[in-house]
Amino acid sequence: MKFHQITTKASALAAISVALLFAAGPASAHCDGLDGPVITSARQALDTGNVNRVLIWVPHTDEAQIKDAFRKTIEVRELNPSARELADSYFFETLVRVHRAAEGAPYTGIKPAGRDPGPAVMAGDKALETGSVEPLAKLLTQAVHKSVGGQFKDVIAKKNYKADDVAAGQEYVKAYVGYIHSVERIYEAAASSPHGQVPEPTAAAHQH
Repeated sequence: MKFHQITTKASALAAISVALLFAAGPASAHCDGLDGPVITSARQALDTGNVNRVLIWVPHTDEAQIKDAFRKTIEVRELNPSARELADSYFFETLVRVHRAAEGAPYTGIKPAGRDPGPAVMAGDKALETGSVEPLAKLLTQAVHKSVGGQFKDVIAKKNYKADDVAAGQEYVKAYVGYIHSVERIYEAAASSPHGQVPEPTAAAHQH
């Protein structure tokens, strides 16, 4: 290997090491997982040498950053197994961080594989695998019914307070406000634009 190639790879390795040193801690999102869709695409990109496999996960304005990280990773991977592992981690973290930023969500690291992302995420992925949305819709409907139904019953139970019982009236108002805000948030979430384009819920500005 020529000297300039060695120095180039060494420089890339140094840059990757610094980036990992300042990476954040534990993560908290489906796309942050080692077995999640983003990192699965990253592995495929590295194995095939095709960066286009991961560019789908970031906005057009961030493509240059991801391409640069990909180039550095490919260079460092050739050094040795340890460098390969370090480089891959750097690329995964860079990709996930940029993807999360585009969603308007914070990045706090990479989650381990095999975690439980929760019933909603599992049902969402399962629906895509099977091509059937009915089980997912049923799960969401049941969850909404349980949540709103419970709040509704609480409001009804506190509704008929005596006019002079201010404390009871305040308890009713507290229950009512929570109930109405929940209804608004659920509606806004269901009616909002797709992934990463959720507008501020009406409830946030709804002052009771």
